[in-house]
Amino acid sequence: MTGVPRTDRLALAAAAVTVLLWASAFVGIRAAAEDLTAGPLALGRLLVASLVLTLVVLWRGEAGLPERRDLPAVALCGVVWFGLYNVALNQGERSVDAGTAAMLVNLGPLLIALLAGAVLGEGFPRALLLGCAVAFAGTVVIGAGSTASRHADLAGVALCVGAAVAYAVGVTLQKPLLARTSALRITWLACLTGTVVLLPFSAVLVRETGDADAGALAWTVYLGIFPTAVAFTTWAFALGRTTAGRMGATTYLVPPLAVLLGWLLLDEVPATIALAGGALCLAGVALARRGSGPPAAAGTAAAATSPVAAARSAPPAASR
Repeated sequence: MTGVPRTDRLALAAAAVTVLLWASAFVGIRAAAEDLTAGPLALGRLLVASLVLTLVVLWRGEAGLPERRDLPAVALCGVVWFGLYNVALNQGERSVDAGTAAMLVNLGPLLIALLAGAVLGEGFPRALLLGCAVAFAGTVVIGAGSTASRHADLAGVALCVGAAVAYAVGVTLQKPLLARTSALRITWLACLTGTVVLLPFSAVLVRETGDADAGALAWTVYLGIFPTAVAFTTWAFALGRTTAGRMGATTYLVPPLAVLLGWLLLDEVPATIALAGGALCLAGVALARRGSGPPAAAGTAAAATSPVAAARSAPPAASR
């Protein structure tokens, strides 16, 4: 890497860590789901993440609330993004392999772009609409192929798509907030909100952790620390040192890495037709990015909190 500035090398390393951790989350959910059901697993993950993020916020001196007018949006973002998203994905992955789930959730950037066009006035470029059509076709192929080959059931596929929708809604709610409050603070508050929303699963979590094996508990702690807390930090570091467009391209690696990790760690391989559908989804995302303009500063800050939302170089912010 001779000739590459040290800052660029650090940004590249941070991006690589982030993408790997996000890909591993799909595997971790599948592994932990053997002993923990969807709600308790989501609560356990968020309890760990909230603790870690609280320590980071205190260390950086960013504890505190945003403006009063932003509190409802922050709360709703936490409910939808951290609460609904995690429960839907956890339940979906009980019948969908890690790689297929990653391909389905990777629809998130396109859904964010559509919502940003409708709600935030960012428009609907022709390439975006065409890319959405291609990606939607890929989703249909994944769902039909996986269910036909009995690699997944239709309900699990629908839940994974629902998780992508919840993620996109949460991101759209979050973006305007980032013009006034730091990405770290919004992420922290949303995570705390999601944790509170999931507290009704506390009794079940206590009961299931008492019966779970050490592997499932270790994966739950891992999900909270690494894909949730650490990955947000490394992504923010990388996004602060390059453009959202350049960083967004790295998110294309999440589904293939999830497939590889699922094969290595869980001995899972998606149906061949699902892989073809995943390729269509990625092609659709790539096509949609061709119609996006240069990222705005606000978009870069927003994207710093998301696993996949920067997959389009236009400003839609993201969080997960």
